[in-house]
Amino acid sequence: MSDLEREIEETRERLATTIDQLLYRSHPKTIVQREVAAVKGHYVDAATGEPRTDNILKTVGAVAGVVLLFVVVRKVAS
Repeated sequence: MSDLEREIEETRERLATTIDQLLYRSHPKTIVQREVAAVKGHYVDAATGEPRTDNILKTVGAVAGVVLLFVVVRKVAS
């Protein structure tokens, strides 16, 4: 096998591996798992497994603020 043929075969192998990795990363289940892990990481401390109350309280406060805003806008518009 010549050097050129060997180089072409190595390139094919690298491309096949890259395509397999891209298919895995773009699969919907993989994307969902990655996003769930990101959300869990935001609300649960990875080292201890304890809930991160500071982030939970920030989210609850934001949701309550938005709900209150909608209630006030509806009352003003009525």
